[in-house]
Amino acid sequence: MDPLVIVFGLGVGILIGMTGIGGGSLMTPLLILFAGIHPTVAIGTDLAYGAVTKTVGGWRHLRKGTVDLGVSKWLAFGSVPGSVAGVIVLEVWLKHSPEILLTGVAVALLVVAVSMLFRALFLRAAVDRERESVFLTQAVKIRAVGLGAVLGFLLGLTSVGSGALIGLALILVFRLTPHRVVGTDVFHAAIVLWAAGLAQLVAGNIDFGLMANILVGSLPGVLIGSALIDKVPAVVLRPALGCVLLGSALGVLTKAGVDLPTWTIVGVPCIVGAAAALIHRVRPNAPAAPASSPTEVAPA
Repeated sequence: MDPLVIVFGLGVGILIGMTGIGGGSLMTPLLILFAGIHPTVAIGTDLAYGAVTKTVGGWRHLRKGTVDLGVSKWLAFGSVPGSVAGVIVLEVWLKHSPEILLTGVAVALLVVAVSMLFRALFLRAAVDRERESVFLTQAVKIRAVGLGAVLGFLLGLTSVGSGALIGLALILVFRLTPHRVVGTDVFHAAIVLWAAGLAQLVAGNIDFGLMANILVGSLPGVLIGSALIDKVPAVVLRPALGCVLLGSALGVLTKAGVDLPTWTIVGVPCIVGAAAALIHRVRPNAPAAPASSPTEVAPA
């Protein structure tokens, strides 16, 4: 048993339960930087443990009613085959040099983190347009499948995206409320991670001993996080999602070989979060958002 890896699992599990983010974007760099795990094995093991962890979290969120099953289903139609394709490309062509791709993903995450924080703190009209569920028109279904395929491919290739990128799509494209973003993200991630994890198992990139250590911490962590989500107001959860995404970006940069001090992965998001809390404290309270229209809700 490795106490350090168990602590990593606990912390990341709590983040997954509360925000849907933290699996590949944080765990894989932590395993590489602090546990000395080979990147390919870290990616494969991360996908495998994430499948188990997010299955537990997804079940909890499903019971809480924070999952949009329609969006999850149509995303999975694209993300499942996309993730398997990503594992194949990693194994055949990029097994030893994924740095360029990881750098591109990290830059995108940084841009997205800043955009999410700006939106949460300053664009109140955008917050007012958030909705509890999505009306599934043909165009929405096609968009979901296409997004799922692209993000699933990145997930299979790098282990990044099951929370950070797909959660972003749920916010910016489908405009779900923060709690529905987390629930839908975790539930969908459980599906796509099983597909990617099984592909990594076939490729022989999973360390089951390491996976067991992570699960000792992550399983209780995700239960704690999902239990806390109803106790965290949406006005707090929105900037928190942005801060966690910022930490994900810094973690991916270190994974890509950029020389960053290790404290920045946690320290910078904490500093930004403190600044966001200060902005929220000094600004006037926003008017209550109008209730969602019944026409926004549709069956899967």
